[in-house]
Amino acid sequence: MQIHHLPYADPGEPDVRSGTRFLLWLGRNQLGGQVKSLLWGLLLHLGIAGSPLGVGLAVQAVIDRSGGDLARAGALLAVLGAAIAVGDTMMHRTAVTNWITAAARVQQLLARKSAELGSLLNRRVAAGEVVAVSTGDVEKIGWFVETLSRFAAAATTLVLVCVGLVVYQPALGVVVAAGVPVLALAALPLLPRATRRADVQREKAGRATELASDTVAGLRVLRGIGGEDLFLGRYREASQQVREAAVHSARMWALIAAVQVLLPGLLLVVVVVYGAGLALEGRVTVGELVTVYGAVALAHHPLRNFEEIAMAYSFSRPSAKRAAGVLALTRTTATGPAAAGEPPARETPVGELPAGQLPAGEAPAGDPPGGDLYDPVTGLLAPAGLFTAVVCGDPDAAGKLADRLGGHPPGEPEAHVSVLLGGTPLDELPLRTARTAVLVQDKDPVLLSGTLRELLDVPSSGRVTPEDALAAARCGDVLDALAQASAEPGGDPMDTRITERGRSLSGGQRQRLALARSLVTDPEVLVLDEPTSAVDSHTEARVAAGVRELRTDRTTVVLASSPLLLDLADRVVFVRDGRAVAVGTHRELLAAEERYRAVVTRETEEDTLVDIEERA
Repeated sequence: MQIHHLPYADPGEPDVRSGTRFLLWLGRNQLGGQVKSLLWGLLLHLGIAGSPLGVGLAVQAVIDRSGGDLARAGALLAVLGAAIAVGDTMMHRTAVTNWITAAARVQQLLARKSAELGSLLNRRVAAGEVVAVSTGDVEKIGWFVETLSRFAAAATTLVLVCVGLVVYQPALGVVVAAGVPVLALAALPLLPRATRRADVQREKAGRATELASDTVAGLRVLRGIGGEDLFLGRYREASQQVREAAVHSARMWALIAAVQVLLPGLLLVVVVVYGAGLALEGRVTVGELVTVYGAVALAHHPLRNFEEIAMAYSFSRPSAKRAAGVLALTRTTATGPAAAGEPPARETPVGELPAGQLPAGEAPAGDPPGGDLYDPVTGLLAPAGLFTAVVCGDPDAAGKLADRLGGHPPGEPEAHVSVLLGGTPLDELPLRTARTAVLVQDKDPVLLSGTLRELLDVPSSGRVTPEDALAAARCGDVLDALAQASAEPGGDPMDTRITERGRSLSGGQRQRLALARSLVTDPEVLVLDEPTSAVDSHTEARVAAGVRELRTDRTTVVLASSPLLLDLADRVVFVRDGRAVAVGTHRELLAAEERYRAVVTRETEEDTLVDIEERA
């Protein structure tokens, strides 16, 4: 894989059982790049390690006054120099390629997982954590994958150097062969403490990132209540804790680096003293002593890779653990009777069961199944092709119900029971099919920056045009405002840019544009959570009428408590304490259900109880 081949057509299925297994999986999936980097690394390190041999031969040739030996030594040094130049260049190139492609693979995996989980991701993992994983953690993971091949080349080179020195000059080679493993493993006792300090630094950095993310997201509210300075002080404190942890960790790594400098120096002194004695005794030549001395002096080059991979692993292991934790999240699979296609165990409050129930997974994998939308948990039934309004009274309960209807469990995934679409558990449909079948627009939709044309350019059935969707959402005033804001007088409002999150528009305008975007997709089932909460009553009635007209013969579920909207619904379901307790039209429920009337008319609990007693 080369950089110009990115992105991957398929980044693969990662091993997320642990952070270490995830790192090894990444390394295995880049075996070709790792082998290339290993081979070029061997060329570089062996070229460096062989240089003392050429120098030693040249020195001995001068002592022996042999011009031919000196020429051969010079030719050998020239070849080794060329090998070093080529090896260094190509190893750097392949190593950087491994780094970037590994990081790109992780980013693709995270992007795929984010798209798969949707809004469920933020419920299981903090937003700041996701940001930290997709930025700094990705870089550290790529660093470790990149160092694997260079470490393997360095370790192989040290083994070959030790063996070669023992063969070349046994008396000095044995000393070097005994000392090099000590140098390579000397830092091992310090690594656990260094790793713990790196983990502490990473944890504090993650908390600071999460705090910063939350603060930026709520900056407008913080300024409104005068809390900006308070949270700025909290971030300063968290930032200082990160700095202190980084300094604390850096001290340990400085100690490890010092050990990597001190011990090779001691070995070099031993070789010089011992070798000088052997040279005086005539057991080694001056050229052999120079060769062994040079080999030991240059051993620090491959030894640095031992320190680097230890540092890379220490920093990447917690990063890989966090990334594996995110990637291990799965789309919830339905459990319990509903998953098997059986009727709910309990009796539904209104005596209704889903029609046309089929065994699990019987729906075609390509096209979304048609039929009623049924929630076994609450007993909510939204018949196919009708406009169904749901009144909960509790905004939080309404939001959780909307998520569940879209296949995003609000609670623990193990306890989740899937909703049924046409008798088929939504969770058992292929993800693309499920997303096509049911679309949920929450109460706080996000508008991305770009032109209005780009905003409405979303995957859709093609049956609803952007113009029809804008008209149904009553966006005429929004189009006029965008036309006035256009760079050219009388310009097309569809080409006018909308700022990030639609900050240049009012809350009602943003809400209606988001509704138009949802209408363009034309899903089999459209679930809207308080779609008109930010508009006035007159506009609300017009929007509700437009949605009803546009969604004729399509299933629409609206969670709201506005009488203007409820009066236009084909049927209204009243949900209380997590159960569907009444079904009918808006006017029927007003007359028959006191608690429903209390929610819709905003009566207090005491007023409701008095009314019930008077009727009794």
